[in-house]
Amino acid sequence: MGDGVRNVKNLKLAIGADHGGLELKNQLLGFLREKGCSVQDCGTHSKDAVDYPRIAYTVARLVAGGECDRGIMIDGAGIGSAMTANKVRGVRAAACYNVALARNSREHNDANVLTLGAGQTNFEQAAQIVEAFLAGECVEERHQKRVQLINAVQDGPIEVGAHQATLLTGIGDPRTAQPPANLENIAKPDLEKIAHRVQELMAAHRPPAAGSPAPPTLDIPELIDHTILRPDTTRADIEQLCREARQYKFFSVCVNPTWVSLARQQLDGSGVKVCCVVGFPLGAQPPETKAMEARAAIRQGAKEIDMVINVGALKSGDDALVLRDIRSVVEACRDGSARCKVILETSLLKNEEKARACEIAVKARADFVKTSTGFSTGGATVEDVALMSRIVRDKGLRVKASGGIRSLADLRRMVQAGATRIGTSSGIKILQEAAGQVVVSDGAKY
Repeated sequence: MGDGVRNVKNLKLAIGADHGGLELKNQLLGFLREKGCSVQDCGTHSKDAVDYPRIAYTVARLVAGGECDRGIMIDGAGIGSAMTANKVRGVRAAACYNVALARNSREHNDANVLTLGAGQTNFEQAAQIVEAFLAGECVEERHQKRVQLINAVQDGPIEVGAHQATLLTGIGDPRTAQPPANLENIAKPDLEKIAHRVQELMAAHRPPAAGSPAPPTLDIPELIDHTILRPDTTRADIEQLCREARQYKFFSVCVNPTWVSLARQQLDGSGVKVCCVVGFPLGAQPPETKAMEARAAIRQGAKEIDMVINVGALKSGDDALVLRDIRSVVEACRDGSARCKVILETSLLKNEEKARACEIAVKARADFVKTSTGFSTGGATVEDVALMSRIVRDKGLRVKASGGIRSLADLRRMVQAGATRIGTSSGIKILQEAAGQVVVSDGAKY
């Protein structure tokens, strides 16, 4: 047998099985622990008959929630468990019966849950399949773009070709095509999401009144990472931040690593994501340290990581170190199904250095480039956002503007320059301005 697992011995895995897969699960448990993996056994623990969807769901939730890096589920054929796991947002489960399929599932599809069929696969075969699954990485840009499309389906509809669009005409959104018969069984957060989506669809198709301007299409809450990164932040501050994020439906809260677990608990069921800074605020830590910090944050519930680059290495011309620095965090994010944003600290860089940093972020396959920490000599500028957007937008990366954005006018300027996300502690003030309300004093600090 190969030694591919040695390269990923620090991965935290969730493994489960029904009664038919119990023996194979127990064999794989020993095999993985011998290789140095940390393994969470999700059951079952006896030969008594169980319903595999319950265990597959548990494995999938642990992966989607960031508690585990990847998951393995075993039933008779592996197909039903894959179907179950793929119902969980953020999971890409693949049923694999040989090494080639396992390798393909990782390299082409960035699968994060592997399902095995105990009736089709013996231990020797399963061990080789697991090794290939754990060692594989999705690094080709063309594959990553397709994985992004796969992920986008859960938020659909997605863009299709002209022929496919013709075939789908009149079908509508599959998420609302078959409403449940008993609304009492739907959780309140899900009802709120459905209502919000219906409002969006109605607004999109409602013509403006004669003589009135078209309504703005900017969804401001979806742009905002509601942020608190002050060193004197308290537990009460984080709880207040999360209450505000729930109320105003901001895209995420952005916090320091020590607050990730609390923020995740406070936001459970809200749809608001947790974003965590890494290497903050100076970026001078070694790549290995940043990667460990990112993995820990993802395990605790972070779905986005904003990492600070090694500014000194960039200014010294050591592009190889900057690439390794970014890529180490990107790989941690890929393993944990999280996004990676790369903070350039533009106020410290010349335009040539900003452009070079963007190109390195593209090469490292990050998801965003971000202007600033908010703790250096300056924040976001329209010129920097426009420069960054020109370099990365055609390569599939987006731009986050952060630092000093305190008004609706600031936000609009950044979006017009190419920003697709805004980091700010003034989100409520901005929404009040957008609604024409009296603006309360904005004493927040980034």
